[in-house]
Amino acid sequence: MQRSGLALGGLAAVAGIIIGAVVLSSVFGIGFGGDLLADDDPGDDSAPTDVDASDPGDGPSSNESDSATNESDGTPAISEPAANIPVPEEGDPYFEARDPDGEWVSYVNPRDEYREPYLGAGSGKLCMTLLNADGEPIVGESVPNTTVTVPTGESLSWHSLADPFAVEFPVSDERQPLDADQFGTSSSLAQGDGVMDSHCIEFHGLPEDGTISYGEAEVTGDYADAIDVVGYIQQANDNWDTDVDPIEDAVSYEEAGGAWTYEPGGSHGQAVIVLQLSPDGAEASG
Repeated sequence: MQRSGLALGGLAAVAGIIIGAVVLSSVFGIGFGGDLLADDDPGDDSAPTDVDASDPGDGPSSNESDSATNESDGTPAISEPAANIPVPEEGDPYFEARDPDGEWVSYVNPRDEYREPYLGAGSGKLCMTLLNADGEPIVGESVPNTTVTVPTGESLSWHSLADPFAVEFPVSDERQPLDADQFGTSSSLAQGDGVMDSHCIEFHGLPEDGTISYGEAEVTGDYADAIDVVGYIQQANDNWDTDVDPIEDAVSYEEAGGAWTYEPGGSHGQAVIVLQLSPDGAEASG
């Protein structure tokens, strides 16, 4: 009976040791006999469950982060929507006159001046047309603090906005920012396509055998490298023919001539300097 009690006591002690080892193993992750328990995964300790691990796919991709600066020089592309300013209609304060024979139509230009003293019927215009990459007229909101300057010389030194003719963009804050419809045609209009496209100065009262001259355009300012001088379109001694394309029909300064001389029966002349936003940010040409 004593041996049996001792045996039972020994078994109880061994069982206690085993139970204690199992408890220690589950609490501290110590495997019994050198083996890990099946429920203990070493990978679970690598990322605490109270911290949200970020998904690489959640952040911006390399393409997305580069999309705002996708130009070769790392600067954003310059763009601007079309101004879409319709021509004034009869009854509008900026509508001036219409030829009864249907040859021309005229709009009020706040930059139109008459020479004093008046020397003759010589008249004309110098204009600038700024286009976006799609060839549509704009007012230059995308190229602020940028000026295009065209020398005009002595023949127009009396005009308050000439000598030189300089336009600072944007022109949106000026009266009639675009005052002329120089390009395109429409079956309902004597001239133009019905959309204002140019910023001009006008002049009257010049001698009828006089000469108007102008120099090459120079672009300066914050966005000078974002504007290209496409070329020049000059028409002398006749009414302006709007059936021309501002880009395709623009020519070099030398080819345009840079001047015109009035003649009997032809005391009018106009020239347009065509500008366009540079598609790649290249330095202004011309």
